[in-house]
Amino acid sequence: MKSFNTEQEHPAAESGDIYAESNPTKNMDDDGREKRTGTWLTASAHIITAVIGSGVLSLSWAIAQLGWIAGLLILVIFSFITYFTSTMLADCYRAPDPVTGKRNYTYMDVVRAYLGGRKVQLCGVAQYGNLIGITVGYTITASISLVAIGKANCFHDKGHHADCTLSSYPYMAAFGIIQIILSQIPNFHKLSFLSIMAAVMSFTYATIGIGLAMATVAGGKVGKTNMTGTVVGVDVTATQKIWRSFQAVGDIAFAYAYATVLIEIQDTLKSSPAENKSMKRASLVGVSTTTFFYILCGCFGYAAFGNKAPGDFLTDFGFYEPFWLIDFANACIAFHLIGAYQVFAQPIFQFVEKRCNRNWPDNKFITYEYSVNIHFLGKFNISIFRLVWRTAYVVITTVVAMIFPFFNAILGLIGAASFWPLTVYFPVEMHIAQTKVKKYSPRWIGLKVMCWVCLIVSLLAAAGSIAGLISSVKTYKPFRTIHDVQVEHPNLTKVETELELVADVEIELELGADVEVVTELEAEMVVQFWQDWKLEIGEFAE
Repeated sequence: MKSFNTEQEHPAAESGDIYAESNPTKNMDDDGREKRTGTWLTASAHIITAVIGSGVLSLSWAIAQLGWIAGLLILVIFSFITYFTSTMLADCYRAPDPVTGKRNYTYMDVVRAYLGGRKVQLCGVAQYGNLIGITVGYTITASISLVAIGKANCFHDKGHHADCTLSSYPYMAAFGIIQIILSQIPNFHKLSFLSIMAAVMSFTYATIGIGLAMATVAGGKVGKTNMTGTVVGVDVTATQKIWRSFQAVGDIAFAYAYATVLIEIQDTLKSSPAENKSMKRASLVGVSTTTFFYILCGCFGYAAFGNKAPGDFLTDFGFYEPFWLIDFANACIAFHLIGAYQVFAQPIFQFVEKRCNRNWPDNKFITYEYSVNIHFLGKFNISIFRLVWRTAYVVITTVVAMIFPFFNAILGLIGAASFWPLTVYFPVEMHIAQTKVKKYSPRWIGLKVMCWVCLIVSLLAAAGSIAGLISSVKTYKPFRTIHDVQVEHPNLTKVETELELVADVEIELELGADVEVVTELEAEMVVQFWQDWKLEIGEFAE
């Protein structure tokens, strides 16, 4: 099996550096590369773009599973853990000294410099597996938001109970076409404008969501809430309470994670002031900002919807009116994901292109770039290899998103697998190696305890994701989702909730739940569902 190891000696290895080499008059940094111009402000934009996703609108669901006390406490704890470990990782950008040491361009380079061995390969699998998964997940999420725009208009015109089924596949294809064009941006250094636009979109739809929830609460339409969240026997079964609580803790923990791209972001910063100082400031701004929005969205969303909080109160229609504002918010989500896709895809592009440049330095198809003048954009460098490979990557991720519309459940599992090593374990171990923390000292023990606690959280979240994945697979058919079935069976719209209940109960029994956990009311609903709708939905019900 080929190693993930990469080399740093070839300055043209990173896409976009070839042009810098052909222009010796340009100012260079201490590593011979084109002078970096990023600041803590652009780094903050990158972080916010990476961290504040549409998942911010699902935090009310997470708090509904955990309750006021545990939900808010976990939000604050993981914001601190994320900022704390990000400062450790920022100090490792240069080695061995955090200010004057040699630059490390990728997360894998950092792990190689401080830890080495098989841990480099583990880092590569965790980082790039997570990045690939995120790009597929963002394709699905963007299409859901675009579909929600059409549905919102339909519900406004025909009523909230109308059949407003829309296929998400055309929107996935459109999103992919846009990404093919944007993927030709040479490298991370050129993404600042896109990240700033995406960050603005994040603030916009999060603010709209908060505003709608606040208006609902102010209007007296307050949902039923509890200090401990959903109530067993009323809102959920005992097994559901456990699995969903695990999933909620994981959702909150993963909502802050941006370690997968932290080093790549830091590599865009100019060297004065020191990169680690600027990155720590950017991390503080980014994490503080996201925590502020997370608490507002989570708390007001839970107050508005109570224990019945939807997974996403914009795309799942927690609100129907004003429909034009819902449309605008969902458009902002789609625009944000356009930029966020590139933030997570660029490290993948750089990794592959760097290896190809190293392995075939004399191959003109791989290394040569053509300079083209484009109206309104000026001179642009086009690499045929970059055009072909990046286009192929976007096409593949788009097709995967179409085949597996429940991929976000898989993404939860990928997030659980990558959160602990990338956000906690590697930063802590490299900090210990860099600062030579004495073994069994109070600081060493504290860092190790934090690592073990976060590992347990990741394992529990993985268990919750697996339970959700089983539910999704039960009704899965390639290129055919429940929304497609609704087109053939419009009446199925009335029983989506019952269908979900059937799947949940079956999962509980398969996972070893006590039959008594399934309440008499739930059993009656399941039996009634099969009796009333078996003939209606035909083969799908079977």
